[in-house]
Amino acid sequence: MTEQQGNNSGEDRPGPYQGVFGAPGGPPAPGSQPPGGPPYGDRPGTYGDRPGAYRGAYGAGQNPYAQKPGPPKQVTIASVISLGLGALCILLGGLALTSAGEQVAEIVAGSKDAKGLVVGVILVCAVAYILPAIYIRRRHAWARYMLIAVAATGIAGGLMALPNSILGLAIHVTLLVLMLQQPTKLWFHHR
Repeated sequence: MTEQQGNNSGEDRPGPYQGVFGAPGGPPAPGSQPPGGPPYGDRPGTYGDRPGAYRGAYGAGQNPYAQKPGPPKQVTIASVISLGLGALCILLGGLALTSAGEQVAEIVAGSKDAKGLVVGVILVCAVAYILPAIYIRRRHAWARYMLIAVAATGIAGGLMALPNSILGLAIHVTLLVLMLQQPTKLWFHHR
């Protein structure tokens, strides 16, 4: 009973658990360092000699081959939509210069005599779509504001021409929403 109640000799009690790999004089644990060895990233072997993405505390070492991130998908989609609308304007302007120009002028302006005015307005619209589509991907803030203004003008025009302009209204609402989303704002404000 004296053994259970507090034998102070310490010879009968086991020491701290050292496990299979922690036994003194036994084989070292796989991947373990000998006492006084180099820190983790500098050790030779299967893991320490390979370069990786993580180098130091909180990724302090940057990968020299990493590319800068591109624009968010909202900017890319808006650019493609705007380029498409600009291309359609150029096609309509080209059509207005053919023999069908009087019919196009009558549909757009309501008068066959406004052919030159219609072609001029269509080409201005083409520039208003294509110019921001090109420069928005280059991260120019003015292109974002110009595309917002073009989308707002398209929405106003689409509302006045309802129900015939549902597709155009939806396209311009999409452009406006894409330009006002948070990833787009952050991409333009953090250079």
